[in-house]
Order: sequence, then structure tokens, then C-alpha cells
Amino acid sequence: MRGERPQVMQDRAVRTRRAILEAAAVVFENRGYGAAKLTEIVKLANVTKGALYFHFDSKEDLAQAVIDAQVSMHVPVTPQEFKAQEFVDVGMVFSHRLLHDVLMRGSARLTLEQNGRELDRAAPYQGWIDLHTALMVEAKARGELLPHVDPSGPSRLVVGAFAGLNVLAQTLGLELDREVSALYTSVMPSVVVPAVADRLDTAPGRGARVLHGGNEAHRCDCSTPSGPSGPSGPSGPSGPSAPAPAEPVAVG
Repeated sequence: MRGERPQVMQDRAVRTRRAILEAAAVVFENRGYGAAKLTEIVKLANVTKGALYFHFDSKEDLAQAVIDAQVSMHVPVTPQEFKAQEFVDVGMVFSHRLLHDVLMRGSARLTLEQNGRELDRAAPYQGWIDLHTALMVEAKARGELLPHVDPSGPSRLVVGAFAGLNVLAQTLGLELDREVSALYTSVMPSVVVPAVADRLDTAPGRGARVLHGGNEAHRCDCSTPSGPSGPSGPSGPSGPSAPAPAEPVAVG
């Protein structure tokens, strides 16, 4: 727009891109990659096709951006007394966000789908493994791990198990947060020394407590990233809300 400040234009572009990503996540979650239509995404995001193609080259490019958001929009864990607790918190927070953040759910579904074989589905898994391993390396350096534990082992185990639990919870109608809590409660005593294991919080609702303190609100805005770079799985609860519409624009 004539006379508009660069910062205003940049802010609008960020909002437009975010609206497109969230709309795409809704459609990918509900329909899957193969059946998703760009026309539906444009309508839901309340943007023009020109705006969509300004930010994304194709449906594949848009789907890849939704997949990548799973790790790139990871909320950094709050520092804790033990690095092992931060290790637990990564998964518990992601479990909580899957319930409340449609972008995370759309990303998780795309990660496990077999359609769209050209998409890079390995990146989220490797990103989560790297993040978990870094925390385990720090935990080992601080004497929190049992002597025989290789930091990469529990990291791959938890990422893979989380993915499976997400599938199981979705298929059987289970509460993912409780399933993930049971995972950490079972695994961590074989990873960390007893003095640390006794003080870990792996109880259901841990993700909400980390994000909101003592206020375990069932509804929250968990979608706003607070920094850069859990495990993947299929879509979470059905019936997500549509993203807040962006202003109709011709380009970003």
C-alpha cells in the first residue's frame, strides 16, 4: 500500500503467513494431504490465491512448512533444577499443545501420513531426537543419569514411543497426556539415578503446569512461539476451530 511503513507491511506479511499456515493445518488435519485443496485453505484463511503463492510455491511447499512448524515453533522449556525434568517437559508440553494448537496437530498428522511422499517427514523426528539428546548429554554431565545410559538411547526411545502413543490415543480414544505421563513414569527410573527419579514430575497435566504455572487451564493460547526449534503423531482431537482470519490481501 502506498505510503505504508516497511514495518507495518512486514507485520502484515507475518500475520498473513501465519493465517495461511493455520488454515492449512486445519484442512490437512481434517482431510489429509491428498484430499486437501488450496481453494479451501485460501477461503478459510480469508486471503487471496496471490497471497498464498506469495508465501508458498505449491501445496507441497505449504505442507512442508506445516510439518517444519512442529519443531521450529517448539516452545523452549522452562529451566528446571534437573535437566532430566526438562527432558520430560519437552514431551509433556508438546502433548498439551497437541490438544490446543491446530498447527501442531496438522503437522503431526502430515508427519505420519503416507500420501505426499515428496515431503520430508524425517526432519521433525530428527529435530526432536537432537533436542532430547542435547538435554540428556547435559543431564549426564551433571551426574543425573545412570552410568550405563547413552544419552541418544532414551531420546530415540521417547520420540518413537510418543509417536506410537499418539496413534494409539487417537485410534482408541485415549487421553494422550495420561499416556505420555505413563511413558515417562515407566522409563525415567531406568535412565536417571534414584535421587533424581524421586523428584521428577511426570504426572498428567505437567505440560500445562510448565506453561501456566499452577493454573492448569484447559484452554490456552499455546500456538504463539516464544523461541526457535516432541515427537510426532497423527491428528489430535477432531473439530478444530478455524484460525483467526487475516486481512484479505493480494500479496504478503
